Amino acid sequence: MLILHRELGSSVDHLVKEFEAKWTPEVGDYSKKLVEFCSSKALIKFCQNIKEKISDGSYSRFTYDMMLAWDNPRAVDEESSTEESIGKEKEDRKIQVKEQTDQDDISLFYSDQMPLLVNHEPSVEEDAFMWLSSLVPLAADIVNRRFTFETLTAPTGKRLFYPAYDRFLKEIDNCMRHLQKQAKPKGIELADDEFILHVEGTATSQRVVRHIGGSSWPGRLTLTNCALYFEASGVINYEDALKIDLSRKIDQSVKPVATGPWGAPLFDKAIIYESPDLQEGVLLEFPEITSSTRRDHWLALIKEILLMHNFLSDFKVECPIQAWEMHARTILSIIRLHAAREMLRIAPPSPTEFLIFSLYEELPKGDYVLEQLAQSLKRVNSGQPCSASSILRKLNLPEPNVLSLEAKIESEVSETIAIGKDDDNKTSLETAINQARKEGRGVAKARAVMEGLKEEGIGENATILTELLKPLRSVFLWFREILSWERPATTLLVFAAIILIVYKEWIGKALSAGLLLVVANMIRARQERLKDKQKEIVVCTGSDHTPSTRENIVSAQYGFLTVREIIKEANVTILKLHSVLVSRAHKHANTVMLAMIGLAIMFAVIPFKYLIIAVVFHSMITTSPLAKHMVNNQGGDRDRRLKEWWESIPPTPIRVINEAPVSPK
Repeated sequence: MLILHRELGSSVDHLVKEFEAKWTPEVGDYSKKLVEFCSSKALIKFCQNIKEKISDGSYSRFTYDMMLAWDNPRAVDEESSTEESIGKEKEDRKIQVKEQTDQDDISLFYSDQMPLLVNHEPSVEEDAFMWLSSLVPLAADIVNRRFTFETLTAPTGKRLFYPAYDRFLKEIDNCMRHLQKQAKPKGIELADDEFILHVEGTATSQRVVRHIGGSSWPGRLTLTNCALYFEASGVINYEDALKIDLSRKIDQSVKPVATGPWGAPLFDKAIIYESPDLQEGVLLEFPEITSSTRRDHWLALIKEILLMHNFLSDFKVECPIQAWEMHARTILSIIRLHAAREMLRIAPPSPTEFLIFSLYEELPKGDYVLEQLAQSLKRVNSGQPCSASSILRKLNLPEPNVLSLEAKIESEVSETIAIGKDDDNKTSLETAINQARKEGRGVAKARAVMEGLKEEGIGENATILTELLKPLRSVFLWFREILSWERPATTLLVFAAIILIVYKEWIGKALSAGLLLVVANMIRARQERLKDKQKEIVVCTGSDHTPSTRENIVSAQYGFLTVREIIKEANVTILKLHSVLVSRAHKHANTVMLAMIGLAIMFAVIPFKYLIIAVVFHSMITTSPLAKHMVNNQGGDRDRRLKEWWESIPPTPIRVINEAPVSPK
């Protein structure tokens, strides 16, 4: 309470009277609501000078004590603990210089010594961290705060201690300072709302190499919240930057790829950016001795920016204030990821635990969360001193020229907490997040079982099969033209013929006509003596140049891996079907049984020909251009639901033994 008095300039009695004037018993726990009321008023003051408060440690000390008080609002020794926190705050300021020298050892301290504090120091639990994150999106965002907390507290048994929390906030501040010092790409004028998020390829960082055909060009790679820039290294300075605009609504993608000397795909440490505007993709390699951690980090960041712009476009977020707030939240999520990687150097965290859009792109029902997130943006207020855009502004990040809002924020926020108003959008968003998180656990378990499967590979090549099936390509292309309505008259004629044959029950006659057509072709081949003209089938696996031994080895390896993946997918599919059949996946088995009962009744009651006619009509209507225009993205949502349902089925575990079982004598 002494800190509150010092920051707010109000006595404790005055704060209590102000709270009690608005509080009613129906709201909830008196003590907890009083803590929330006083904390929210103090946070507004803290956020107005948050940069200095983070640097001197007062923000981390105060907010951590806030979370402790929220966890236990009826603590008897509240006053003494507050005085102790003031002493700790002063001590933190004294050792500020010393901490700088110990920064390199923080990950060792965090991973090795933090568990020793579990039974000796107070700690914060998940709900308190989530409550603070809903007020100030600095340590975590409201949409991924649970995932952030789990990652930060993994070494300490899901309990957050002050040294880790303080270090995390200071690393966020350090990352912000580091990014602000980065040079702008040469020959490029950054937009007002463009902020540098990651840079590599400089003299003080690791190399980045761009591959163009058989040549390689080292250079500097810069990522912003709008674009990706690559500057090839010149003799003295960098050349003008190549700009890859990530904000455009086009069919652009970035994916991992293998590369190596002379274009041989030997090292899986590169990414390739592809878009319709480029004749060939932009191939960037991140050389590393062992793993591909750098490549995966860059890939996650670039995908996050692409997904953010797709989100703004898909949900038509056109208001500059709302769009910049989403930019600010994305920027903060990437900075939090940088800070966590600095703090957890021994075991870097998964990027998706800190990034917003990458997380919900992977989670089941993640699209529902993004829908609720878009709804919550409509109520955004960038004038709120604790909003993401305001925090970035206070951390010396220039804000774009958008309409600024003057705030009557203090009274509105504190009154909302005191009288117990719940934001319906936040409630809906939290419900969607919990549902996605719950289903994500089931999918994670199923994937863990699949990753544990070990199949023996095979060495045969699929080239001959591919060549033999090439004549069927023309038939496939003809069917695709029919289904895509490229020739409407032909499509209507084919559908009408199918419906007539089925309705008149001429299927047997149609099969007879087809067999006679095959016989006619065989007779024609005999008359033209094709057996003498084509004594053998030649399968060509060569190219314009003679492949080297190395290229042959690489080609064989990738062919082997392709066949191995096909076999692995087949095994997983069979094991999932077995899991459903024996009701190992109880919920999925119930769904399958209900569907099969429904189909059985339908087949027993409705004549089969009418079912076929209905299927043909459905295919004809859904593939027509008019239906595609009216349905829009519903088909994609249906396919996503089906895919998520299939992935959540846990396959039956399999155990491979090396010794044959002993048969009884």
